[in-house]
Amino acid sequence: MSVDEFLVWSQGLPEGERYELVDGRIERMQSERIIHAETKARVWLELRTALQSAGRSECQAFIDGVSVRIDETTLREPDALIHCGPYDPDSIVAENPVVIVEVASPQSPGVRKSLDYFSLESVQHYLIVLPAEGRVLHHHRSDSPDEITTRIVGRDATIDLSPPGITLAVEAFFAG
Repeated sequence: MSVDEFLVWSQGLPEGERYELVDGRIERMQSERIIHAETKARVWLELRTALQSAGRSECQAFIDGVSVRIDETTLREPDALIHCGPYDPDSIVAENPVVIVEVASPQSPGVRKSLDYFSLESVQHYLIVLPAEGRVLHHHRSDSPDEITTRIVGRDATIDLSPPGITLAVEAFFAG
């Protein structure tokens, strides 16, 4: 199945059913635990607040439901993302994602997703939030397009997301 066929197919799904398309195959997304949903919401709010504080009105923070087209047969749905530039408010696809965030769960296929996301030239950051550990894996595209650096940060750290030019307090991602 192509991404375009998948997008048409997915419009007829009952509310709450979520899928990704990976190499042309439909994959159902797992149900979320409360800690996952809470953490995702806190991350999205922190992204949104940081963009507003930095005056980055050309960038928007989106929570799940907005997908990222990797190629013609793969469409991923991250937990949150920052998109910069114009967008169609009726679309479910972010065409210029700059920051991608996944909240880790026991079923997360992390390595494959990071390869998918960084195949897009626009993606500069990929955050994997580990709620049970209170830490974040921050993957960042270096000056060399083929070089990705990774940093593990704890609750007391801040994360510089340039571009789009914002700083996040990791503590804000976690409840309690």
